[in-house]
Amino acid sequence: MGCTACDSHSCVREVPLFRLINDKDLAVVEGMVDSVHYDKGGFVIREGEASHSLFIVKSGLIKLTQSNIEGKQHVVRFLFPGDYFGQYALLHLQESDVSAEVITGGVICQLHREKFLPLLRENAELSFHFVLALSKQLHEAEEQAGALQMLDVEKRLAKLLLDLHGKGTELSGTPEIRLPSAKKEVAAMIGTTAETFSRKLSKFSDMKLITVHRRRIELTNLNALQQLAESSN
Repeated sequence: MGCTACDSHSCVREVPLFRLINDKDLAVVEGMVDSVHYDKGGFVIREGEASHSLFIVKSGLIKLTQSNIEGKQHVVRFLFPGDYFGQYALLHLQESDVSAEVITGGVICQLHREKFLPLLRENAELSFHFVLALSKQLHEAEEQAGALQMLDVEKRLAKLLLDLHGKGTELSGTPEIRLPSAKKEVAAMIGTTAETFSRKLSKFSDMKLITVHRRRIELTNLNALQQLAESSN
């Protein structure tokens, strides 16, 4: 990995957290950001390491994993350009509770604690938006946990496909996505097995909702997928 030149401008502006602050404050934030390129297979941070930064994904794909009680790793979520992580450890000065593995090489922007916290104290507007962003992430995590318990596998799968579509994983402007990792790991995110995941993909294909090309999936009927994801059990 190595530092890149002047990548902070676009990096910061891609993050919803910073979109609503004025240009003057935005320029201050951009001046605080370091940009680092990571190759595929590398780690931005490992679980248990001291964390002193807010990490922002400018490009590439990051997989967050966490150890369970038995010590096995499970996928927490995937991060796409514009996503960020590390805010909890940043605020509380504690060890990282996740490992961030690079699935597709790219640039990660880092906003260090010693620079970011004084900025929050001095900028009420930014502090407010930061709290809102944290609340939104907590709400999404609670929704995901609830979905695993309340929704059947087909609804969970439909929601996952739509979420990936909404994350900007479209290819060539068409309604297509690419699974961010192996089927086993993606299946675990919706609380099922790789075998069940494959069977449900095949069923969706038979229903003309999708067309599967290995890890590339064409969403041939977005409206039907949306109705399935939102339907009551």
